[in-house]
Amino acid sequence: MSLRQRLESVSADSALRPQVAPDAGASKAYQSLKMRIHQLLLSRIDLEAMENLAPERLREELRLMVERLLAEENVVVNTNERRDLVRDIQYEMLGLGPIEPLLADPTVSDILINGSQQIYVERHGKIEMTDITFSDDAHLMKIIDKIVSRVGRRVDESSPMVDARLPDGSRVNAIIPPLALDGPVVSIRRFAAIPLTMEKLIDYKTLTPPMAELLAGLVRSKVNILISGGTGSGKTTLLNILSSNIPTDERIVTIEDAAELQLQQPHVVRLETRPPNIEGKGEVTQRALVRNALRMRPDRIILGETRGAEAFDVLQAMNTGHEGSMTTVHANTPRDALGRMENMIGMAGANLPPKVARAQIAGAIGVIVQSSRLTDGKRKLMSIQEITGMEGDVITMQEIFTFRQTGISDTGVVQGHFTATGVRPHFADRLRSFGIRLPEDMFNPGRRFE
Repeated sequence: MSLRQRLESVSADSALRPQVAPDAGASKAYQSLKMRIHQLLLSRIDLEAMENLAPERLREELRLMVERLLAEENVVVNTNERRDLVRDIQYEMLGLGPIEPLLADPTVSDILINGSQQIYVERHGKIEMTDITFSDDAHLMKIIDKIVSRVGRRVDESSPMVDARLPDGSRVNAIIPPLALDGPVVSIRRFAAIPLTMEKLIDYKTLTPPMAELLAGLVRSKVNILISGGTGSGKTTLLNILSSNIPTDERIVTIEDAAELQLQQPHVVRLETRPPNIEGKGEVTQRALVRNALRMRPDRIILGETRGAEAFDVLQAMNTGHEGSMTTVHANTPRDALGRMENMIGMAGANLPPKVARAQIAGAIGVIVQSSRLTDGKRKLMSIQEITGMEGDVITMQEIFTFRQTGISDTGVVQGHFTATGVRPHFADRLRSFGIRLPEDMFNPGRRFE
């Protein structure tokens, strides 16, 4: 998007209306002043001269021009009003308007916009309402258009739903009227400025050191992993962290609807789906990308989320030499995850008998990791289970590690402990063949981690 488009994407008449609740100090006089200064700024700014400026330099130039215009117009404002005026104009012209402060807040993990007058955020697993608002639905639509146009997508009445991403990798979903009855709805899943590490997950008591050591060994020994969990349970975060254990000399192909994985290896090929154009043509699905990825000589394929017919092709890839591949699926338990995979194979139109479909799943996936967000907002790895094969028509599994909830404290904190089940997994021999030695007491059920 050009500088001119960025600066003019939010019209003066909507961008400069109140953006915060009245008790935040917004007044009619202040809004009128903002509109007047903004109009003058647009009429005087030299877009061509500023086109190639770095963002920070451009931000500083805007600040100087706003202050110069205030002086020329003999406007008397106090220090706070001057600061707010400069900040609000910078947010509108260069950023995403009133939600810019939320995007800069490292404690915010989700931003949930329910129409122009309701903005919620999630902090530390809990949702809370903010006092920030957009001026109206038209203003919010301008911001949505700015977000989706950056990644070559669109949203309008003929295509009222869209997935997109911010420059930092944060995932954005927007749905607008007529599907959203009370105005445009936007959900932004933030990505941490500093990516989480396995050590951080251990500090947060999401999992234990033995579980972390086992998962790292599974990735290095090329065991196919399925990460299961509900919305907001940390599936993608865990996928990112596990991928850091992939050796740097392997070629990795990632496939996503909206690119958000942040792999650190040097040899990564990132693929992203494409929605249909305004004529309903040109769509590129995850299934098409998986098929194409098989021709790209990948060592591993990482699928951000399996949600449809691509499940058949992913399992085929796992079964035909692309060991160590990983994906996520929405499910509440490991057994439910297997059921979902079977249903998605059916969506591919393969018409496989149930037993054949289950045999393909059992042959492809080695381990299921179940992640959950508990009632107190904390995320836990609830279970690590190994798929051991088939007994009749049933896929057999054995649990290696589990989190056992024992209660809830008076303050609402979930109480419980991690423990091994005492089962020694079949994949221990595979890890040993890759030179990975697990401690003898790793699977001791007598060890508990609070």
